This record gives sequence, C-alpha cells and structure tokens, in this order.
Amino acid sequence: MTEWNPSDPSARTPAGSDTEDTRRLPDGEGSRHRYEQPPRPPYAGVGDGTTGFGALGFHGDQGAGAGASRGRSGRPGTGMVAGLLAAALLVGGAAGVAGAAGYGLVDGSSGSDAAATGSARTATAPTVVQRQPAAAQGSVEAVAASVLPSVVKINVANDQEQGSGSGIIISSDGEILTNNHVASVAGQGGAITVNFNDGTAKRAKIIATDPVTDLAVIKAQGVSGLRPATIGTSHEVRVGENVVAIGSPFGLEATVTSGIVSAVNRPVSVDSSQEGGSPQGGQGNQDTTYPAIQTDAAINPGNSGGPLVDLDGQVVGINSSIRTASDGGLGSSPGGSIGLGFAIPVDKVWPIVQQLRKGETPTHARMGVSVTDAASNGGLLTGAGVEAVNDGSAAQQAGLKKGDVITKVDDQVITGSQSLVATVRGHRPGDTVTLTVVRGGDTTKTLTVKLDSDKGSASS
Repeated sequence: MTEWNPSDPSARTPAGSDTEDTRRLPDGEGSRHRYEQPPRPPYAGVGDGTTGFGALGFHGDQGAGAGASRGRSGRPGTGMVAGLLAAALLVGGAAGVAGAAGYGLVDGSSGSDAAATGSARTATAPTVVQRQPAAAQGSVEAVAASVLPSVVKINVANDQEQGSGSGIIISSDGEILTNNHVASVAGQGGAITVNFNDGTAKRAKIIATDPVTDLAVIKAQGVSGLRPATIGTSHEVRVGENVVAIGSPFGLEATVTSGIVSAVNRPVSVDSSQEGGSPQGGQGNQDTTYPAIQTDAAINPGNSGGPLVDLDGQVVGINSSIRTASDGGLGSSPGGSIGLGFAIPVDKVWPIVQQLRKGETPTHARMGVSVTDAASNGGLLTGAGVEAVNDGSAAQQAGLKKGDVITKVDDQVITGSQSLVATVRGHRPGDTVTLTVVRGGDTTKTLTVKLDSDKGSASS
C-alpha cells in the first residue's frame, strides 16, 4: 500500500546503527498507496476566510440576551417557609438537618443576598469529582494507549517527489520496520525524517530493504529509550478476530482504526513498477507477493509500514496495500479505503527482518518451477499448473513434472499461480512441505518437497 503524504523534506542527513532486540512473544510458530505532494495544502489556513481543518469552535452573539437570564425573584411566601419548618420539626432528630437544608435551598433560589443560617451551612453537599474510568483491558482504547508510542510517521523525499508512510519501532535505539515502497523513495541521495509519538523528530537512514517482501529497516539517529512494539504470532490470527490498524493516513499521524480479520492467507501481488521507481538493491521491477491478512479496518495511503495489532496490543501484521474502487485492482491509486486492506503476516517475514537488521542479503524459499493458472473439468479443478521444472531444483528432486497441477501445499488450498507463489514465500528455505498434485487430469499424488533458497534472487 503505497502511502504518501506531503512532509517536511528539509532534513537530509543520515547516520547511526546498533540494534537492540525487539520484545517478541514466544513463537508458536493492494493498492499500495502513494500519497503524493498536492499542489497546495489540503486544508485552508486560519484567517483566509474559510473554515480551517480542526477549527472546531462556536460562533454566535455573546452579548445578545446578556442579563436576560436573570429571572424573577420566585421567593416563596411566608406560608410555604413555615410549612417547611413545621415539617422539619415534625420529623425531628437528625432529619432536622435535612429540613434546615431544605429551607436554605428554597431561600437560596429566591436570588436574595441574605446569608443562610448556621444549620444550613453545615448541610453543604460535598464536592464530587468524577474520574474517567481506566480503559478496559482488550478495548481499542487500551490498545491505542499501549501501541501508539511504538508507531512513527516516516517522511521521505528525493529530487522528484516526497511523501510519508508509517513505521514500527523494533529496538530501543531507533530501528524501525516499514515497507520498502515507503523507504525506497529516500534512496539515491534522498532524505528520511521520523516523527515520534511524543512530538519529537529525528533524521534517519536506510539499513536494508527487501523488495520481494516489501520490507525495509531504517534507523533514527541519536535516540535511546524508545518503546519497541511487542511482536505477536500471526499464525494464530483467526477470521472474525478484532484488530486495530495504526499509522499516518494522508499524513494524519497517530491515527487509530479498528475492524476484524476478514480473511487469512489471501494471495496479494503488487507490481513494484507501480511504486514510482526501481526498488533498492538493484533487483529491478518485480512483484511483491505475499499471503496477506485481509482486514476491513480502514487502511489508507500513509498507513503503509504501520502495524496491524490484536487486542493484546501485539503486532500481527505490517499494513502494506489496499484494493480501491477507483482502480479495481491492487495497483497504485489515490483512492482510499473500501474495507479491503492487506497486511504482511509478521511471523512469515520475521526471519527476513532479522537479516535486514544485520545488513544481510535476505533469502526466500524457492521450489524451482514456473507455473500458470490451471483449470480443467469445466472449472471443477483449479490450481497452479507446472509449465517448467528447473534442473536440480527442489521440485525436480521431489518428482514434480511439467503438466502437473498443484492443488494444495500442506493444508493450504492452491487456487492459481499467485496462490502458490504467496504460499511458498510464506515459508523459509529448508522447510519441508507436502504437495497435492493432479497428474494426467485424473490421478492425484502427494509429493514431499524440501524447499530451496533463492539466495537473494526473486525467483520462487
């Protein structure tokens, strides 16, 4: 999700390194939105004759009717006062205080300047201070309070463009996880600045990027004592579960939205050529394909790189792309949320994040086949059709052949070529998977494949 927003491009110096491990829970193991610089500020300023953004106030004639609220005396007659006193005497004992208080209240309502009796003073009601109750554990309010200090706004600029995205603090000394399509704008002599939740800002530099998974790690300069986000376990996410998205849509930093998980393992592929320039690392234009967490929490241009968290405040995904009504696809578009947002599952890419933090070339699982969408029997059979098997590849060693149709990887149903690529990308080199294969149109076989490594290339 390429998200962009006008940002201050004045900061242009990088620096710094060092890491400190992110707090991580035990493993159980698009429209990419770019928000480009508009020709002028989107919101009118104060004093230009228009209503400014955030100019919430009241307008009216303060003088009209001033003093009009002073009502008639309304002082009770002596008969009414006598009745009140008599009632107090009849009740007797401690109730006499209430009776006297009643007289004081009635007498005070008359507008008279006369002092209340001594007994009325003793009946003055105590001051009650109402306190806001603490946010309930597991509420969106509690999640926001916990996670917001670990989320930043990232401002990027180069000679041709500028914009903004979001990021997740992963170390106390300034390491920040974001999307490659956010950070890559600052490549080739560009600049990055980071806005923290406490209102401070720092310059930052790129540590490493991975266009294949659309991830990048940057580091803010001269910071310490930051609060790293808690990294959760995305494989435990369930459809229908409540989640919260945090980021800077259209530059509006520290924005919190909520929704549910609409689907898991949703194959999502976005062409990096739609991101506005070649990605870092010299790999050229290529697809970013991943098995996404789909959510209806509002994700807009500028949310890219921000966290999708569960109601325990644990990061389960990195917001990356959306589908918009304006383009009908997952390509670059200025359109906003229609409830179809996609996040990269954090479990499936965390080993790559560690490689990026160390400045290493990231590696990805590879099967060693070329595939296409396959369908037969009137559409009753769908999957990834094998067009070629690379010599010496993991697929060849497992016995996969040209013409086979892969319908499952372990228990994950494969609906086409994109589905297979996304599923394989969700594994690591050396993982062993079981393929369900239809051969010859009617024979079903199972094959065991030990996945190879792409050794930094984009091939799956």
